[in-house]
Amino acid sequence: MSVNSFNPIIKLLSVDSTNNYATARLETENWTEGTLVLSENQTAGRGQVNNSWQSEPGMNILASMVFYPSFLPIQFQFLLSKTIALAIHELVSLYADNVSIKWPNDIYIGQKKVAGILLENAILGSKINWAVAGIGLNVNQKVFSSGLPNPTSLALEVNREFVIDEVVQLMIDLINKWYQQLKSGNLQCIDEEYISKLFRFGVTAVFSDSEGQFTGKITGINPYGHLIVLKESGELNSYAMKEISFIA
Repeated sequence: MSVNSFNPIIKLLSVDSTNNYATARLETENWTEGTLVLSENQTAGRGQVNNSWQSEPGMNILASMVFYPSFLPIQFQFLLSKTIALAIHELVSLYADNVSIKWPNDIYIGQKKVAGILLENAILGSKINWAVAGIGLNVNQKVFSSGLPNPTSLALEVNREFVIDEVVQLMIDLINKWYQQLKSGNLQCIDEEYISKLFRFGVTAVFSDSEGQFTGKITGINPYGHLIVLKESGELNSYAMKEISFIA
């Protein structure tokens, strides 16, 4: 284990999933808040709602960070998701233009996905006992599986390679910065910043839900993290993950 000034870092050559590694050990071990699990390779990386995350070994950031947000009521756990998304958005924006957050917490450059975030929590009573934020950021990879819909990387977008450790340190610093905003109760700032960076916010687009395709606009996010969409018909609906898809 190597340690920077604030965050212990556990470096692995290969693991099934950094989230699996962290969550399994948190069942029996007490880790320092902010501990980062960092692996060069994942054999079974996961995204939101059982999606897989594919990455070329040694080319990208595959990491999970541990939090103890007991101050956050369960019903508002999406605030932590917003916080991590804002940190990764700011990180990517240091290198690329036209960066946005695609609800709930994918990071896009233009129309392409450069990063994804997976939050997993353990609940104790009415509070979150611990949370693990899994982060996959495509950094130096230039060739992706044809099965992935729209991937990109920092290297592809800006036409240069990066030193992974330097990007990791910036990521840690930005996550610490935004998490402190959450702990300090600056919730309005987090909400406003998240909305301002939301992919296709307020733009007429084509979506699909259980009733089929429709035209509408994203108008906001409710306190539970559901996407609020105004249909062209005038109907206002809220959607949990996997209840709505972007079409065009």
